[in-house]
Amino acid sequence: MKKILITGALGQLGSEIAAELRSRFGVDKVVLTDRRDDVNTDLVEEGPFYRFDVRHGEELAAVVRRYRIDTIYHLAALLSATAENDPQTAWDLNLNGLMTVLEVAREERCAVFTPSSIGAFGPSTPRDWTPQDTIQRPTSMYGVTKVAGELLCDYYYHKYGVDTRGVRYPGLISNRTLPGGGTTDYAVDVYYQAVRRGRYSCFLKGDTYLDMMYMPDAVRAAVDLMEADPARLRHRNAFNVTAMSFCPEEQAAYIRRYIPDFEIDYHVDPVRQAIANSWPNNLEDYAARVEWDWEPRFDLDTMTRDMLRVLSRRLEDARYVWSDEG
Repeated sequence: MKKILITGALGQLGSEIAAELRSRFGVDKVVLTDRRDDVNTDLVEEGPFYRFDVRHGEELAAVVRRYRIDTIYHLAALLSATAENDPQTAWDLNLNGLMTVLEVAREERCAVFTPSSIGAFGPSTPRDWTPQDTIQRPTSMYGVTKVAGELLCDYYYHKYGVDTRGVRYPGLISNRTLPGGGTTDYAVDVYYQAVRRGRYSCFLKGDTYLDMMYMPDAVRAAVDLMEADPARLRHRNAFNVTAMSFCPEEQAAYIRRYIPDFEIDYHVDPVRQAIANSWPNNLEDYAARVEWDWEPRFDLDTMTRDMLRVLSRRLEDARYVWSDEG
């Protein structure tokens, strides 16, 4: 029976992976940690939770030993836009936090999942059908930390035998948690604003294509990779995974299938637009499909329908009320 620890467990990705793993393995088998405890309080209250900074190795090691943890999902990090506003903190948290986790994993013989990102690529990377193995020269601090993190995880696997694994996530879209400082945040917020107000002001240009994934697929990718037969894995850190690629104008068109009067306009944020311009239009995920049978379940239409259905029923100030005939 697995015993799992999650860092950054109350964030957008962490909270949903935590819910899935507790459902699958049992609440008492999944220990959560984060620097804060004032969000997603249901997760804090339902099972083991510790508040500390992941860079504090002694505290992390004590929890790992106490619960005899064998698998760590390391999700504590600053995201792209936030990292660009504070690059020194991003370097410190994203890399020193990862180093701390890897050292504890080496000493306590734990497997480690660490997500990388589409941000690990840069302007010199092929933009269409970006290969698994290609040029990685990012121009954002977030991307720099992700490339360094991939290499660091590979180092700990080859040097010390730590079972490190990871995926390069595209933009993630959730109907449960709000985004937290990423370049692809618009693709989440647009659904909330469509339901609440019937309109949205986007911070990226309307023709900016980026890879995206619905959160249920993102969670399944992480868990399936960690459950995969290690003998099949050639790449480990980190696999391209993708589900769909679209631009804001295309996303708005799909929203209008269910909210015909939805409107979108544009007030471009130059920082996030520059980051988006340096990323690929879409990824090629052949290695993940071959090495651990990755396959997404949601496309833009099925994701849009599900997002609008869930949000229209949850939000008290919803302008749009979902109809199954919509």
